[in-house]
Amino acid sequence: MAIEVGAEAPDFALRDNHGRTVRLSDFRGEKNVVLLFYPFAFTSVCAGELGELRDNLATFVNDDTRLLAVSADSIHTLRVFAEQESLEYPLLSDFWPHGEASRAYGVFDEEKGCAVRGTFVIDKAGVVRWTVVNGLPEARDLGDYVKALDAIRPPI
Repeated sequence: MAIEVGAEAPDFALRDNHGRTVRLSDFRGEKNVVLLFYPFAFTSVCAGELGELRDNLATFVNDDTRLLAVSADSIHTLRVFAEQESLEYPLLSDFWPHGEASRAYGVFDEEKGCAVRGTFVIDKAGVVRWTVVNGLPEARDLGDYVKALDAIRPPI
């Protein structure tokens, strides 16, 4: 079962598609985080979702927000996938220990060996403020992420 709204977001340290270590705690006090788990690189639904984020990147990577996408693929697979799809945000590898971060968020499918489609909007204090979990074949709605971010941003 996925962690719930109001819970403290579990920290992690995962390598990105360039081999750099990214920790969720690095953003605490600085940025809201859209944390997106997806099953596998090079699949049509995943490529579509990540491409839609790429096409709307300014909404998710800015002075207030950071986008992190996580799969159980190796960093080498993620590097090629990011290059092929022109993805300019971190793709994090939950490869080893296999699925550890996905399990911490309650979105790892033990039978399939990958994450299901789970998204968590985490505020600057490290608290989960919104979440959605979809099955493997079901794409998520980008508009829902935007609404969730708008709800936690201070009024201008």
